[in-house]
Amino acid sequence: MTTAQPTLLPVYDHRPGTGPTLVFLHYWGGSARTWDLVVDRLPGRDVLTIDFRGWSRSSGLPGPYTLGQLADDTLAVLADAGVTDYVLVGHSMGGKVAQLVAATRPAGLRGIVLVGSGPAKPAAQITPEYQEALSHAYDSDESVAGARDHILTATELPASIKAQVATDSRAGADAGRTEWPLRGIAEDITEHTRMVSVPALVIAGENDQVEPVDVLRDNLVPYLSQAEFTVIPTTGHLIPLEAPADLVEAITAFAPAA
Repeated sequence: MTTAQPTLLPVYDHRPGTGPTLVFLHYWGGSARTWDLVVDRLPGRDVLTIDFRGWSRSSGLPGPYTLGQLADDTLAVLADAGVTDYVLVGHSMGGKVAQLVAATRPAGLRGIVLVGSGPAKPAAQITPEYQEALSHAYDSDESVAGARDHILTATELPASIKAQVATDSRAGADAGRTEWPLRGIAEDITEHTRMVSVPALVIAGENDQVEPVDVLRDNLVPYLSQAEFTVIPTTGHLIPLEAPADLVEAITAFAPAA
């Protein structure tokens, strides 16, 4: 495993193995380690995880922290790591970033897996009032715990994972933390998503309150030209932490090792 942070690039971890490389993009409030339970179930596989600009080990990087910047960062990291044959796996905010990356039709991209993804077309619930309230979800340890236990999850997490979520949610730069709820979540990227030309797998959590099954079915799948859709039972929004084994099964069926 190599960890790298070239000048002004986000910190990333690259574990060489059998390709195509699985490139993991985390949710708003997450980090590269959000994917640990998934990566641990992929022995021998080439994997790359990123701490987005403004989060965790990349929290000191300057803005902007827009979805477009995160997409540009992802392409820059892939170039820096020498990854030329890959599948993007994006969770929530990371799924919206993955759509923007895929829309540029980069060489080497084989497919995208969108896990509880931000949809191409914002859901009707994304009102200015909702955005303002969401922007304060990570203001304190107490607010993080409330969001984690009552909104983000539908199953009980182990204590160690709960602590990880709490730490990561509070580890963002202030401007990075507010960019998604105040702007990114409401950004309509349907024209970009329509340009995605590779196969896509959309994964929904059965009890996801953040990106519900019907929202992903109606506001994301129709904008992808080659989309499979699957629902993981019982899980909430934090699918990589709540149902890592099920997620690995879905990813590897879609993107098997060469």
